[in-house]
Parts: sequence; C-alpha cells; structure tokens
Amino acid sequence: MELPPLPSRLVLLFLLLILFLSSFPSSKAATTTTRTTHNRMPGFVFTRTRGKCTPQFWSSGKEAWPRMVPQESTVSKVFGSRVNEMYGSDLTLLEATVRNYDEENGYPRLLKQASAALLNSYARKGFPYSAWEIKTLVIQALVSEEAANLQAQLFSIANEDCD
Repeated sequence: MELPPLPSRLVLLFLLLILFLSSFPSSKAATTTTRTTHNRMPGFVFTRTRGKCTPQFWSSGKEAWPRMVPQESTVSKVFGSRVNEMYGSDLTLLEATVRNYDEENGYPRLLKQASAALLNSYARKGFPYSAWEIKTLVIQALVSEEAANLQAQLFSIANEDCD
C-alpha cells in the first residue's frame, strides 16, 4: 500500500490537530466554566432546581420569611377561623409548606400552595395575587374538594411562574 504524498499527509495531520484542539475550551471559557462549577452546590448529576416561589423553596430556609407572616404563624390565624375547622388550630405555615400530601386530596394541596402564594405576595413584587385575595380565595375554595383542587392548581401555576 502506497502512502499519499508528503504535503497531503501534512495537511491531513494539520486538520486532525485542529479538530482535536477545537474540542477543548479556550482559556477564557475554561475560566468561566471553572468559576461556574465552584458556585454550584454538590449533588447528583440530575438534581432538580425549584423556583424561588414554591412551597419547597420556602420550607428550605434559603430565604428569610416576610415579617408579616413568621414561620410560627398558625394557619388558622393567617387564613381565618374557617380553615381552623379543616386543618386544626396548631398547624403552622412552615409545617404546611413542608408536608408531602397525597396529590388526590385537594384540601392539603390547597393549603400548601396557598401558604407559598401568601409568602410570595408579601416577598415578591409583581406576584399576581395580593395577600387578601389569597386569603379570600382559600376560604372560597373550602366549599368542595373540586374547588380546592382547582384553586390549588391555580396557586401552583402562579408559584411556579414567579421568580
């Protein structure tokens, strides 16, 4: 088998070298990548990040709660005596955001999403609901499980879209 002429081999070698070197990031990109990597939290490769308005975020303690609703506030004091019948008098807002409820039951989902929505109404400018609207909508949604599910879904959408 005969090899191609020397100039052709040099051109081919040069192209392979360029292709090989182009697969590595430039020094500026490498520095940026290194900086970004150091700011990330360690964890699994496929970690899910949540927005800054979800119940999971508020229960994580990553941000201070608004002064209007401390973590120790009970659900009955915040949303009124009507919710006392459904959720009890000693359940706190923090407990409401932490709990993992059965997705089929609309009342606990309503409380979890409404608690996050209330916190967002105080902490996030431009949140689509005001505090009094959230409190009113919660009381109105307690008429049936279907209404609770629907309102929980609407609060969930607002919480997920918020940032």
